[in-house]
This record gives sequence, C-alpha cells and structure tokens, in this order.
Amino acid sequence: MKRVQIVVVLLLMCACAWGQGQYKKPVRPVKNVIVMIPDGTSVDVLSAARWYKTYNGMGTALNVDPYLCGLVKTHSSNAPIGDSAPTTSCYMTGMPQRTGNVAIYPLSDRGNDLCEVDTAMAYQPLATILEAGKIEKGKAVGLVATCEFPHATPADCSAHSYDRGNYKIIAPQMAGQNLDVMFAGGNAFVSDNMKKHFADKGIRYIKDDLAAFRSVNGGKVWALFGDEAFPYDLDRDTTRLPSLKEMTGKALDVLSQNENGFFLMVEGSLVDWAAHANDAAAIITEFLAFDDAVGVALDFAKRDGNTAVIVLPDHGNSGFSIGRYGFKYDTASLSQLFGAVSDYKASSYGLEKIVEKTKLEDLRQVIGTYTGIELTDEEYADVLHAKGVRVDNYMKVGESRSLQSVLAGIMNSRTYFGFTSGGHTGEDVFLAAYHPQGDIPMGLNTNVEINHYLSDVMGLERPLSELTNRIFARHTDVFAGMKADVQTNEKDGTLELRVKRGRHTLRVPAFSSVAYLDGKAVDLGSVAVYVDKTGLFYLPAFLSEVLK
Repeated sequence: MKRVQIVVVLLLMCACAWGQGQYKKPVRPVKNVIVMIPDGTSVDVLSAARWYKTYNGMGTALNVDPYLCGLVKTHSSNAPIGDSAPTTSCYMTGMPQRTGNVAIYPLSDRGNDLCEVDTAMAYQPLATILEAGKIEKGKAVGLVATCEFPHATPADCSAHSYDRGNYKIIAPQMAGQNLDVMFAGGNAFVSDNMKKHFADKGIRYIKDDLAAFRSVNGGKVWALFGDEAFPYDLDRDTTRLPSLKEMTGKALDVLSQNENGFFLMVEGSLVDWAAHANDAAAIITEFLAFDDAVGVALDFAKRDGNTAVIVLPDHGNSGFSIGRYGFKYDTASLSQLFGAVSDYKASSYGLEKIVEKTKLEDLRQVIGTYTGIELTDEEYADVLHAKGVRVDNYMKVGESRSLQSVLAGIMNSRTYFGFTSGGHTGEDVFLAAYHPQGDIPMGLNTNVEINHYLSDVMGLERPLSELTNRIFARHTDVFAGMKADVQTNEKDGTLELRVKRGRHTLRVPAFSSVAYLDGKAVDLGSVAVYVDKTGLFYLPAFLSEVLK
C-alpha cells in the first residue's frame, strides 16, 4: 500500500501528463525564439568558467550572468537522472521520455514512471516546437551544434525515434524537415538520398569549406565540418573550423531574413563530452565557447527588440566541483585554483592524439609543452601502459583506463577540481532567459513547464498535441478502407508505404517529407515516420484526401 501511495504522490507532484501544464504566467509572444543548450552543464561549471575568466584577465562575468532567473527540474519519464535524448525531447514536445527516446512517446515503466504515461500512445511521434514554428507560424528554423548533426539534442528538435543511436533513420528525417540552417559536424552521415533531396529542394550543402560557409548570405543551407563531431574548442584548428560563436552569428544572419521570424536551437554539445571524460580544462573552455555564442544571441535579441533567448542545460554531468578531497580549500588562492588549468593548451582527447604519435623518448617533453606538467615516474609508466588504449564511446571515458582518461587524471591532479562520476547527475540545472518585455520563467520550473513557456513565447494558439494528431496520424486511420502495405523499395532498399485506390497508387517513403502519387511528387510539409515496433507509418492526415 505504501508503495502505491508513493507512486500516486509522485504523479501528482509531477503533473507532467502530455498536453497538461503548470506554467501559468501570461507571456507576450515574440517574433524570434532562440533556445541555447550547454549539454550536460552542472551549475559549478558556471562558477569555474567565471573564475577562469577572472584569473586570465578576460573579465569577471559571463554573458549569461545578468539573465540567470532560476532552476529547471529535468528528468526522464521513469528516472530522475536524465539522458540528453529524453530531456531535450521534453523541452521540445512537453512529454518526458525514456532513455534513448527522440521526440517519441515513451513506453510505460510501471512502478517507476514519474508522470502519467498512456500505454496506448507508446512509440507515437510527437510534434516539436521546431515543427510547430515552421508549420503553424511559417517561421524559418535552424539548428547549430558542435556534435554530429543527428546526435541527440539536434535530433530531439527535428526527428523521431525510440533509439537515439539510429542515425540511419534520424539523419534523413532532419534533411526532410527542410531546415533553413543546419551547422554542425557529421558529413559521414549525409547519404546520397539526402544529397539528392538537398538538390531537389534548393538546399545548399557545404562540406568542410570554411570560406564557403563564411560566404553564405541567405537561402537554405547545411554547412557541416568533419565526419563526426567537432574537436574540443581547445583543440580546434581555427583555419578550418568555425567557432560556435561564429556559427550562431551566421545562423542569425540567415534566419532573420524570414519575415515571419525564426526558431533557432544552439547546442554547446561538447561540455557534456568533456564532463564524461572528467576533463576540467575542456569543460571550462567548452562552456566559455558556448557563452561567447550566448553573447552573440543576446546582442541580436537586444538590437532586434522582438526576440526571446532561453538558456538552459538538459541535465548535469559528472558531479564537477571546485574543491575535492586532499586539498586545503579555504586557503587556496585564485592562482592555486586556476593557474594550472589555465596553462593547458589541449584537452585530454587532443593530447591523446598527440601522444599516440609521439616517440617514447619525447613523451615527457611533449606532455610538458602542452600542460606544463613534469611527469613523475609513476605517471610516465601509466601513460606508457595506456598508450594505444582508446574508448570509442565518449560516455565511457571517465570510467575507463584509456590513454585519454589517464591524461585527464594527470591534468586534474594538478588542480583542485573534483568529480563524482563519469556519467550524468540528477541535480537541477540553471535557467537564464531574456524577453524584450521581461516575460521570463522564474524560480523552479520543470522541463514540461519549459516546453509550455516556449509554446507561449512562440505564440502557438493550439497545443502541440493537436499538431501531432495532424502530422503523425496512424496510416491505418488515414487510409482506412484502402489497401495499404509496408514494402521495400526495390531500387534503394528503403521502406515505403504503398496505398492503392482504383487506378491510383500513393508511395510514401519512410523518413521522408515527399510522397509520390502516380509518380508525381507530393510535399508532405513534415516527415513520414515508420516505427517498426508498431508496424505503422505516422504521417499527415491530409493524405486521406489525396486518393479521393
């Protein structure tokens, strides 16, 4: 009985059923909305970044500081500690989701659910704020990130899958959204079908070309750099790769040309990756690179007068702290706390790549050049032992004995920074916001309430649930009474829905925004999503009229 009572209390406290909300403050809509997410950034990162700036003569404040207004309680549908996919998906859809979910309704986890979960809706794709901005308000839409473009946070805004790692179905959905701007890494995930779609839709695709990126002055554009994610900002080759600040500025230049305004999501993706690796120097410098982008967004918003900016992480990570066991905290000077980390000229990942190419006799000198550290004999032996040991999954670096982890440990040993884990943590995250009329969310908000704020400030007249019903209807309902089969396209092996009525045939390729009626293209206005768990296509309800 007691367990049941606890579950009921949790459900009432959360009140996070899809379509219901606790955010009540009236909000005046604005033309442009910018959401900025420093992935996996715990509150202590702000303090460390601020002191780092002070020590290095870069000022004493962050761009985000004047706009800090509260905290966000962020979680998955069935776990207090969230993963990037379900947490940002909640910001975008209003429904908390399970680990791995990308803007899709979660399965119930009875006994553990932290909100009401309707079992009949499992695997239902959910409309996002980005999709609503584009479809309901005619806004330009864009994404900027330092990870590969189909990674969790960008995908949460513009794709639908129960598996965040299934780039094969996430990437084409993002292409099918006909984004006005996509700046990130990830050229390796651009397929030939995506390139054809770009060509058909007049979307410019720029691959590893900084000059071409800088020449962009309008139109729809994808500019991607590298096969996968960007390097850390500490390791970035500034002659080949733009900064997050520059990409944000360019995105604003392009998106602001739309007379109906825009929605832009900017992610400082690699703060999270650095936290997983327990790399204090990379955490701090990645956040500072993100904060530079925040400065650009805020400057634009204040000049424009009709733009809101909301800044918030999706979850904490690693238990990062200024202070740890083994040091006298109350007498540690600014120099003692931030001197060593300020000397580091590479991240542990960047240094790993350098060390792998270094002759054994040069190891001490090379590591000293990039860190100022004179290795002890024990540390030298640890580096030798770990040389050649790599971990491909960035989430597992902090828990490994890879070369990167060993180097991060050596670098951290000269600092006062501490970590509790190599994984995500469950503390509330910071909230900062700018609104031209001061209509900002304050105090403690849930991730669901943040979604409702975004809906309000975007000026959406109808709930996202109504848009979901329109653009992600089940194909069995849309084509009731017609012959509709899921088949494999003989040409490229992709799945498609084939619907026949009389002499007419409608083909709807999975994860595409274009269907074909008797061979003639039909623009869907959104993406058609196939979910193998249900055997259903989820697609626009208006298609029922196409075959009449």
